[in-house]
Amino acid sequence: MTHLLLVALGGAIGAAFRHLSGIAALRLMGLAFPWGTLFVNVFGSLLMGLFIAWLTKRSGTSNELRLFVATGILGGFTTFSAFSLDVANLVERGAGVGAASYVIASVVLSVSAVFIGLWFGRAIL
Repeated sequence: MTHLLLVALGGAIGAAFRHLSGIAALRLMGLAFPWGTLFVNVFGSLLMGLFIAWLTKRSGTSNELRLFVATGILGGFTTFSAFSLDVANLVERGAGVGAASYVIASVVLSVSAVFIGLWFGRAIL
């Protein structure tokens, strides 16, 4: 139960930062392009890489810290950071084809699912 609470608390913090980033991007850049989403995806992925690298260099770091920061805060800030870490892990294990397949399948299937959901919601609901 402690792990779930750590992830939930971190997720709330990350989601709040994502919301604030979106507001800032709208005020600074306008509505023409999803700058806020692009920012949180790229910045969150950078932070994920830095955090995981820091964790691997330190001995004795707790699983609770990883859950709170990586799964909670960064997962709440952007799930793209977890996706990016998955791709990096596949590439580092020498599974380049698997990584490319994962990227293509994730993007194509996720965007397709949004369109299917929009169509279904508009047609049926």
